[in-house]
Amino acid sequence: MRHVALLLSVFCALSLAQTPTRDFLTADEADQVREAQDPNLRFKLYIHFARQRIDMLQQLVKREKPGRAALIHDLLEDYTHIIEAIDTVADDALRRKLAINVGMAAVASAEKEMAAQLRAIEDTQPKDLARYEFVLKNAIETTTDSMDLSTADLGQRATEVAAREEQEKKERQSLAGTDAKKADAAKTDAAPKRKAPTLLKPGEKAQDQKQQ
Repeated sequence: MRHVALLLSVFCALSLAQTPTRDFLTADEADQVREAQDPNLRFKLYIHFARQRIDMLQQLVKREKPGRAALIHDLLEDYTHIIEAIDTVADDALRRKLAINVGMAAVASAEKEMAAQLRAIEDTQPKDLARYEFVLKNAIETTTDSMDLSTADLGQRATEVAAREEQEKKERQSLAGTDAKKADAAKTDAAPKRKAPTLLKPGEKAQDQKQQ
């Protein structure tokens, strides 16, 4: 019953919130993530949430009913954001030099399974596939890419994360320097032009000086 209730709550949320700012987690799920400070615990939660979306997708694909394409589309988008969140948490943990070996192993195993389930949905060629084919392919690609990261050498990945962070820092500093130069140039252009100094007395004209 609890799983059915979750399905109903997610379906209702998807139906009512059709905007780009729609959260990919329910309020309860978001609270659980905030409470899980350890990255390995967050991986476990995200895997659980992702699997729930896969379960819902499989149920929807089995039953043809009006309006299901929109629900499938949004579920696939939410699932993809969950996988991306896993990658973000992993990179942040590596940046902070935290141990995530156990969590990454669980993620890799789950993503392998979920990628296969998504491909199975694609292979069934549902009648309304055209309405969510793009997000389905994106979900499969995102899962595959994340799985590659999860199975990669963590030491090498940590090095790449550090290098990427350093490059982004340099780019921000360069952009800040460029903006500062533009601001200085704008101030210079806006400053009033000073008149050239003159030796004429007050009220005297250059012509009068020549006559002297």
